[in-house]
Amino acid sequence: MSAKSSLIVRHLGIQEYITTFECMKKFNEQRSESTDDEIWLLEHQPVFTQGQAGKAEYILVPGDIPVVQSDRGGQVTFHGPGQITAYILVDLKRLKIGVRDLVTLIEQALVATLAHWQIKAAPRRNAPGIYIENGDKIASLGLRIRKGCSYHGLNFNVCMDMAPWQRINPCGLGVSMTQIADLLQNPPSVDDVAMKLADNLSIGLSYNSYQIFKGSVCPSNR
Repeated sequence: MSAKSSLIVRHLGIQEYITTFECMKKFNEQRSESTDDEIWLLEHQPVFTQGQAGKAEYILVPGDIPVVQSDRGGQVTFHGPGQITAYILVDLKRLKIGVRDLVTLIEQALVATLAHWQIKAAPRRNAPGIYIENGDKIASLGLRIRKGCSYHGLNFNVCMDMAPWQRINPCGLGVSMTQIADLLQNPPSVDDVAMKLADNLSIGLSYNSYQIFKGSVCPSNR
């Protein structure tokens, strides 16, 4: 990869999906060749999001949880507190990587993060996401590329209310979902997992270090 600007990692706490979605689109539209790459780490208020390939029949019983149409790839998924959402806002042209390269490094970062807590997991060739040994899914991917830059990213189940997953057919795959808290006797905190994930994502993007910013306000590009 060529030389690049610095990487910024923002910890944004709990955010409404629509607000963050609009911020991501604004960031991507306004960024220039000199704009730093960013990763936004956050949790969302409960919401189902439907990707571009989404089918209405995969939303079984949404109940009181809102359903939002998104412009990311993929099918329907659930977001909620206790799940890490990482938005990957990077310039693929500057990094000299393709979409498949980006997907692979995100998958590798998730696998490495789980391995840190001795959880064996792997991606699947035809079903984006990360799965543990028994076939349960623990993380989902969904990206959008516009003007050579990415937004959206991944969802990583750590310690959340898993009941809403029963209201949808996750990603249209008919798979069971799991989380770190159900796999370990003494699970790590969401913050600890987020920090380890940030380390592994920055390594995958070939950054030696990154700047950390914490706050509760959804950022927009300057």
